[in-house]
Amino acid sequence: MKGRGADEPEDETLPPGAGELIYLREVLGISRKDHAHRLGHADDSLLRKYERGDKPLSRGAFKATVEPIGHAPETVDALLALHPLVKHLPPEEPPSPVALRRPELVRIDRACLAAATGVVECLRPLLIREKKRIKAEAQRNEAEEIWPELQVASWKRRRELVETWPRYRTWAMAERICEASIKAAAHRADQALDLARFALFIGERIEEIFRDRTAGYCWAHVGNAQRVGEDFEGADRSFVRAWRLWNAGVGSDPDLLLEWKLFSLEASLRRAQRRFPEALERLDDARKCSGRNRLAASRILMNRSNVFHQAGDAESALAALEEATPLIEGLGDPQLLVALRFNRADLLTRLERYEQSERLLLPVRQMAAAQGNGLSLLRVDWLEAKICAGLGNKEEAMARLDKVCEDFTARKHPYDAALSGLDLALLKLEAGFTTDAKWVAVRLAWIFDSKKIRREALAALRIFYDAAMQEAATVELTRQVIADIERTRHSASAASD
Repeated sequence: MKGRGADEPEDETLPPGAGELIYLREVLGISRKDHAHRLGHADDSLLRKYERGDKPLSRGAFKATVEPIGHAPETVDALLALHPLVKHLPPEEPPSPVALRRPELVRIDRACLAAATGVVECLRPLLIREKKRIKAEAQRNEAEEIWPELQVASWKRRRELVETWPRYRTWAMAERICEASIKAAAHRADQALDLARFALFIGERIEEIFRDRTAGYCWAHVGNAQRVGEDFEGADRSFVRAWRLWNAGVGSDPDLLLEWKLFSLEASLRRAQRRFPEALERLDDARKCSGRNRLAASRILMNRSNVFHQAGDAESALAALEEATPLIEGLGDPQLLVALRFNRADLLTRLERYEQSERLLLPVRQMAAAQGNGLSLLRVDWLEAKICAGLGNKEEAMARLDKVCEDFTARKHPYDAALSGLDLALLKLEAGFTTDAKWVAVRLAWIFDSKKIRREALAALRIFYDAAMQEAATVELTRQVIADIERTRHSASAASD
């Protein structure tokens, strides 16, 4: 919409009586004397004449008069355009059979005012939000660029850089290192904790206006790393600190650091503690404050499915995935889509709905192949072997599981090798091949030397190994060991879920 100044010359003489000039001065709390001083006038006599309408005031002179007190030219154009509408004194139209009467013109003016108000109320927040997004993205990009400098530095050098140079001491840098902590948590809990504490070191030293909010965000990631390291008491204390600081910064920008992530991380802690109702409550809180963020909603629902899965409620886990499906399909994220469809097929298999699961496998395999993800393809092979067993093709299932276990062993994936090997042993025992279960146990012996599997899982595997070596392993014992290792693996899963 063009302002009036876009069409009219700058030297246009305005109507007598410059109430707009008085308004623009008084809205800033500036006296006429102070205004005159800012214009470089010896006294306020000229301004007095303008304001009384004793001296004509052109549009150009109006803009030049209010610029020194901080008003932009666009302010003048907007005010002058709206002034006739506010006065409700539209000029009479030339005589005509369809000429509008003054009340009709007044109604039109009111409609224009309403439209202008609507544009301002809608457009201003959008422009503010977009500008803030651009500034936040720029700060995140800068943090991304300089993070490698901190990443390779010693802990002592990192502290020196952060304490010396403000560019390392930002909310965006703290957020970036929290992301690194999340990624590290999938492999090394100690590294994840070191990174989260470094993020906290930064967060406690940024500008005071956003310090509490950032420190609270970092404490949540400290708690998450402690959760992965099975320090549940420490994690509980960290989340208490996280929420205390986060809420203390409630007046800060609510959209810069995302609150739903704190709820989601705490949900992962409650899930690891097997406090499933609390985990679901935290995920409900996360969903409420995630707004229209489709990616956030997708991840929250995936996490919700994991909680139900670990709680043994496969039907509810599947329902959560069904709710997530339209969101994830709309995002177009291929990795998230593969995870969604694979998890659906896995849950259907656990529910013994083998035909339905089998129909999902081909598109999942095709997507994993298109991404060049060999590990995902191997897990599809594993699931396909389980489906074969469920459909009664036991011999084919055993042959597939044998190959899957061998491939996971070659990749040195202890959890996957153990569980696929135990699936194979279970089929052998169900078929009465007790001696074959012993040889499966021998193939899994390397896992006891692995540093990538938790002691609880190793203890469960040891029970099977000892029984199998004595040819005393049973179907019931093997199923229990599988359940114990799966439960341990869930608690050690990647931090962000």
